[in-house]
Amino acid sequence: MSEKTTAELFNEIKKNSDIENFIARNENEFSKPFHKYLSELLRERNLTVKQIAFELKLDVSYIHHIFSGKKGVSRARLLAIARAMKLNLDETQYLLRYGGYGILYPRNPFDSVIISAIEHDLNFEEMNEYLKQLGELQIVPTDD
Repeated sequence: MSEKTTAELFNEIKKNSDIENFIARNENEFSKPFHKYLSELLRERNLTVKQIAFELKLDVSYIHHIFSGKKGVSRARLLAIARAMKLNLDETQYLLRYGGYGILYPRNPFDSVIISAIEHDLNFEEMNEYLKQLGELQIVPTDD
């Protein structure tokens, strides 16, 4: 867990030109790799990779590769994983930022559907139907 504020870390970097020493002293302050954060979320929610794959109708090995860091994940696929994990809006926004993506933006039609799906607990079929009506990319494969 972080004990220093981001501002404190910035000040240390500015004052000290020995970056190796800074990194060694502050190792516990750094963010963990994204796939490790994803795996932590999975454990916290008592879910398995197999359950996520089943929910998303995707191959277990593909999802395993994402959670082990062997494969990157697109923003849309990350949103699908967030929905399968039943993350709330704040948790989803944090996951997007942590993963290096822009947060959900209500002026974007695709993002608006995802926000609504989270807030109103829409299932994937309902969410995909709204996305389809808007001519947007559907978030997970469908049986169509």
